[in-house]
Amino acid sequence: MVESSVYICPVPEEQQPINEYQELQESWFFSWATLELFGYIRKLLWVWGLSLFISTPVAAASFAPQKYLLQFILGASAGAGVFLVLILLRLYLGWSYIRNRLLQETIFYEESGWYDGQTWTKPPEILARDRLIVSYQIQPILQRLKRTFAILVLFVVGGGLIWNFL
Repeated sequence: MVESSVYICPVPEEQQPINEYQELQESWFFSWATLELFGYIRKLLWVWGLSLFISTPVAAASFAPQKYLLQFILGASAGAGVFLVLILLRLYLGWSYIRNRLLQETIFYEESGWYDGQTWTKPPEILARDRLIVSYQIQPILQRLKRTFAILVLFVVGGGLIWNFL
């Protein structure tokens, strides 16, 4: 008897981790993390710049720009940074979810609704493929997002030090 490497997967197409990964990779928002470095930074700077439209009036109400210019700039920048952190957090959570789905040996799925969930154990070949995707495709994305968070923390600490010397 010859074993077949073709497996019948009972998981609906849209709930299969590999398809969820491809969908995430092709989505408008989540694909930001896969861009070349310059494109990635440009998207983040756009978010930060657009967030200034909200944070600048709040900072101006708190610190009169004519009298407290540095506090105004630091306040507006930090406020815009909050939106940037939320965007990065959403990116990280989405990619992290897909990483976890690909790493799992058993997949939970719903056949027709929330009330009839099932589990499916991945065959070794599919599990190996999924883990390779995590190692070579998703982990670098998550590392990039972590480094971005670290850089933002450095900016916050730097801004806090500047604030203390005012």
